[in-house]
Amino acid sequence: MLLIIRSKINQETRAKVAEDFKGYIKVVVDVRRRILSAGGGKHVDGERFLLKDGSRQEDLWGAGLDLETDEMDFDSMINLRPEQNKSREVLDENIRKHIELITRDLLQE
Repeated sequence: MLLIIRSKINQETRAKVAEDFKGYIKVVVDVRRRILSAGGGKHVDGERFLLKDGSRQEDLWGAGLDLETDEMDFDSMINLRPEQNKSREVLDENIRKHIELITRDLLQE
């Protein structure tokens, strides 16, 4: 299940977006609008979903949250942008902090 999340979700919705990877949630975070897409099999699907919703490409970052370990990763092909980020991994610590804060605010209890 792939959803755009604009406010804190409940446990039932979190379980649904975590179904694709059994406890791991792929997210694409719009750091400007402070919303995210959650779930689905590929970051690119969440990216497209948010672009159609009015997000700007330069504000979108792919990451993931493991619900069992509570660890986040910041690795996605959508993060690879020669002008902005030269890696699949989000390199800018400030952007990483925003991604994590928004993700945890919207997805955790």
